[in-house]
Order: sequence, then structure tokens, then C-alpha cells
Amino acid sequence: MIRTVPVSVEDHRASAQRRLPRFLFDYIDGGAGAEQTLAANAAAWSQVRLRQRVLVDVGGVDTSTSLLGEPCAQPLLLAPVGLAGMMARRGEVQAVRAANAARVPFTLSTVGLCGLDEVAAAASAPFWFQLYWLRDRGIVQALLDRAHAAGCKTLVFTVDLPLAGMRLRDLRNGMAGAGLRPKLLKAAQLLARPGWLWDVAVRGGPLRLGSLETHVPTARDLDAFRSFIDAQFDPTVTFADLAWLRARWPGTLVLKGILDADDARSAVAAGADALVVSNHGGRQLDGAVATAARLPAIVAAVGDRSTVLVDGGVRSGVDVFRALALGARGVMIGRPWVFALAAAGERGLGALLAHWRRELATTMALAGVTRIDAIGAQHLDHD
Repeated sequence: MIRTVPVSVEDHRASAQRRLPRFLFDYIDGGAGAEQTLAANAAAWSQVRLRQRVLVDVGGVDTSTSLLGEPCAQPLLLAPVGLAGMMARRGEVQAVRAANAARVPFTLSTVGLCGLDEVAAAASAPFWFQLYWLRDRGIVQALLDRAHAAGCKTLVFTVDLPLAGMRLRDLRNGMAGAGLRPKLLKAAQLLARPGWLWDVAVRGGPLRLGSLETHVPTARDLDAFRSFIDAQFDPTVTFADLAWLRARWPGTLVLKGILDADDARSAVAAGADALVVSNHGGRQLDGAVATAARLPAIVAAVGDRSTVLVDGGVRSGVDVFRALALGARGVMIGRPWVFALAAAGERGLGALLAHWRRELATTMALAGVTRIDAIGAQHLDHD
């Protein structure tokens, strides 16, 4: 059967679901609890109405911009996604290549399968690095040193994970939990996807946490590593601890996971150069407000003292335009790029990014604007 050409995120999602073992698909697709915040994120963008304008000269639409000093073909970057290397063969390497070709930043997760050195060797431009704060500050310091040595200029510190949210899909299908039953569940799901086993597990092995391999003995065993990392999340970290991080990171510092205006002001006061308005894609506190709904208040709270980015539920170039109109300088995407990568590797991700750029350009033209920095609240329909 000849399938239709994948265009939307939903198209890539459907293809990814056919290719991935269930526990891996649900790990990406799912959220915390009843997944209310997961659903609210996407729904909130759909409620943002745009002004259509006509008879405006839009012959020279330009989607290019700059994010934290880096030139970009569009105001979009790939968010850090843990275990992305299990979604496609050496997934983070394919992703950084696609991002470089599309001229958008890529962010490597602390818990990516491909480590800092491997990604740096594949990259043709500097990439960003995401940090989880672990109890062992020796590991944190070593990660900072390795990231800087690998050419990373921007550090993304995820602040909304003092402990992992209750992700029920992971419990149901064996992604989380110890003992024989989860192992048997995963084994059955792996056998149901022989193509993934051959392409990713065999040809793309070894499957281990590259950036942590030299620091954590269990990094070679993903199940053991999950238990280790859950125990390593430090629930005692506060804004006061940011002084330690700020003193040790010489580049740009971004705090990801801000969802409250008071927290945004505290983050700026602590030395953050940029903020990501984020609820972890609905994977942490179920019942938290959608990012689109909270974005304007946080932009107003920090003013021009910090660059504000946003993620959560963004599913199209139209949504990117909406985010800019609400005050964000750029958008991070997570699930969309992983779905495209799982569906068709580097080529699929490249196609998705190219489509979003065309979609953003079309939206700009129909809204009567030709430059990214000219998009603002005047393009919202408040009637």
C-alpha cells in the first residue's frame, strides 16, 4: 500500500507509532496523570486568533531571526528530549545534522544516548546542552566542563523536575517500574517491532547514555540508569543555588520550566539570560496551566531584562506565529521533531522543519507582516 506523504505533526506521529515499540512511543507521546495539561497545551494555541490583513505588500517575507545571538532560519529550536537516540538509529546525531542543515539550534539532553563528543563530531554548528541538576555536584561540574569543551555556548537548565511526574503510560507498559513483569512487557513490545530492533538496537547500538557513561557505572544499563537518575534528582535545589551554576558556566544560561511570573522575576534576578515558559510538555504537574495562556504574563513580568522562549503544544508554523504575537522571541519543539525523526530519520526531520518554515512564511504573508521582529500583539484578533 502506498501511504500518503507525511506533512503535519500528526502524520509523523502516526508513522512513528507504527515503527516504535509501544513503551517508547508512549514515553514520547504521553504526559503526567490524566494528561489534562498535555491536552490543554495544544488546545490553548488553537484559541489564539490572528488578524487577517489584505492588500499589504508581502513580497519579501523573511523568517530569519536571531536567538540568543545565533542566526536562525526561523525562530525555532529543537528542545532537549531524553532518550531521543532510541527513537532512531543514533537519533541525536541525525537530529543535530538536520537542525544544522535547517539552520536552527539543537539542544542535547543530559540523558541523550549520543554523548557530547559524538554529537560535537557530527555537528557543523554549535549546539546547546541541557542540564539536569543531580545531587552529585561533581558530575554536574564534569558535564559543564565537557559541554563547554565540546563547543556549547548555551546551557539549558531544566528547573521543573525536582522529581519525575506520575506518567501513567510508562507504568502501564513497563517503561517504568522494576521486576519481571515490566521486563516481559517491554520484551513483547520489542518483538512486535523487528524493524526497530534491527535498525536501532542492533545497527545503532550500543544503547547507553553517552554523556554520563564515564560518570555513572549504570549508564550502560538503561533500566538501572533510570533508577539511579530518579534517585539523583535533587528536590532541595532553590534559586539560591543558581549562584553556583552561574559562576561555573561561562556562556548563556537558560532556565527551562518557568510557569509563574514571580518565578520568572526570580530567575532573572539570579542571572538567567533567557527563560523557557514550559510545563515540561505536560509531563510533570498535571493540572498546570497551558503555556500559551501564561506566556503574556511572564513576558510582561520580565520585560526586556531577559529573552523569553516557549514550548508545549506547538504543532505548526501557525503556532510559532501565535507564540511570537504573544511576546515570545522563539519556540522550542520536542514531540514534533522526535515523531519526524522516528518516522523517517534525518530526512523526515528536515522535511518537517522545511514545512514549518513555509507555513510560518505563509502565515506572515496572510497576516500582512514580512519580518519576524515586526510580529506582535497587533496581529492578534481580540474581537
